Amino acid sequence: MPSNTPAINDAELLEAARVSKAWPFEEARKIVERLEKEGASADRVVLFETGYGPSGLPHIGTFGEVARTTMVRHAFEILAPGVKTRLLCFSDDMDGMRKIPDNVPDRAFLEPYLHMPLTRVPDPFTNEYPSFGDHNNAMLRRFLDTFGFDYEFASATEYYKSGRFDAILRRVAERYDAIMDIMLPTLGEERRATYSPFLPISPKTGRVLYVPIKKVNVADATIVFDDEDGEETTLPVTGGHVKLQWKPDFGARWAALGVDFEMFGKDHGPNMGIYDRICEALGGRPPQHFVYELFLDEKGEKISKSRGNGLTIDEWLTYAPTESLALYMFQRPRQAKKLYFDVIPRAVDEYYQHLAAYPRQDWKERLGNPVWHIHSGNPPAIELPVSFALLLNLVSASHAHDKGVLWGFISRHVSGVTPETHPELDRLAGYAINYFHAFVRPSKTYRAPSEVERIAFADLVDALEKADPQTSAEELQNIVYAVGKAHGFENLRDWFKALYEVLLGEAQGPRFGSFIALYGVKETVGLIRRALAGEDLSKG
Repeated sequence: MPSNTPAINDAELLEAARVSKAWPFEEARKIVERLEKEGASADRVVLFETGYGPSGLPHIGTFGEVARTTMVRHAFEILAPGVKTRLLCFSDDMDGMRKIPDNVPDRAFLEPYLHMPLTRVPDPFTNEYPSFGDHNNAMLRRFLDTFGFDYEFASATEYYKSGRFDAILRRVAERYDAIMDIMLPTLGEERRATYSPFLPISPKTGRVLYVPIKKVNVADATIVFDDEDGEETTLPVTGGHVKLQWKPDFGARWAALGVDFEMFGKDHGPNMGIYDRICEALGGRPPQHFVYELFLDEKGEKISKSRGNGLTIDEWLTYAPTESLALYMFQRPRQAKKLYFDVIPRAVDEYYQHLAAYPRQDWKERLGNPVWHIHSGNPPAIELPVSFALLLNLVSASHAHDKGVLWGFISRHVSGVTPETHPELDRLAGYAINYFHAFVRPSKTYRAPSEVERIAFADLVDALEKADPQTSAEELQNIVYAVGKAHGFENLRDWFKALYEVLLGEAQGPRFGSFIALYGVKETVGLIRRALAGEDLSKG
């Protein structure tokens, strides 16, 4: 696919990046400043990290964290040419399953495995994977790979069991009192009485235990506690026999791995200072943070992996291209946004609008254009003669079930445009059909025209029949406008709303002149005549 990016020398790009107000560049400049204060060596590798809790299937918020972090990483690489970077996607798959997710096929099947590490819970979906955690990790990696992210995957289970965290776990034992001094003031009285940063995994039941630690032996890095049956038990803190509570785990991981940048949702914001202090207590330097607002469902409630109340990645990609999802992630990350099916059409059209604007912009504007960040500085050149919203209306009017029907209208309206010459438009036609039949058609509500509207509709038929079949979309819009004005619609929005409600079963849509041009003057006249005759337009 041809590139949309003209040639630019490195000095020009670097200068534009240093003053860009796009949020990825703002965050990247903070990382540059961090390295300068540190006096980092030339071979220093900058580590970006994202976290994933595989208690449920990955949702779009999970993807968004990786996409946004990738945007900051690329902005940093522009600002610090030659500095090596890594992106680590870390799965907390050793967490205990504290509750059974709502969206599993058989909840009773998982009952015996409550509080076991997620990588010890059987796969409830396919039996294809060794565990529930492995299944959900695979679902995340599959999409990240599909989208082409450059990342390394890390499993907490593997890091704990392989010994990669042994050194930091010994340090937690050594500085146990310092960590308790950080944690205890943040807890209620009852919780303080039993709290420990270490969570032993019962050698008898396999469950993650929230029990008081009776003794921490620094010399041999072991802990003493009472197991579930009351027997006093000693376990090493190394080798995967224990895991850390989630707040100490954050700080310890940062210290162990030397993380330079991590973003997380607003729900973690109040604990950010705790994570930082624990990291410092363990001898590490806290990373640069970015706190983003949460995604909400159609009811305004927080999206949860275990509840499955948000859009899944696969659902979005059934109805829209991945680039539209990336755009939604780029826009206003510090503003709470609802994330449900209604947002998809606008996201699709806005993506292509930004893409079309890119070649006309100067470099300051380009670095603020979402498509520069979505495509890592190399957005494609795509011509899209028909918007996604217009395609949806075309499906609505034609009741199309396959792309061939839509292309019959498109090719007639736009000369020389075919699925072969415009594969991106062909892809969108398929998405439009999927989206319409899943979400638009079930909610369509047609109504009969009022007496005033019937007279206006009849006059619109007369006006359109006099128009040349090749009349432009703009001229057709003027014809519709003139008829509405002639019939006393003081607010012409009411006139266009009547057209959409009567003819398409919806309250709004794209410019009606554009719809007529695409659907056809003759076909639109026929549609209006059917409405005036009282036919049921919902049946095609």
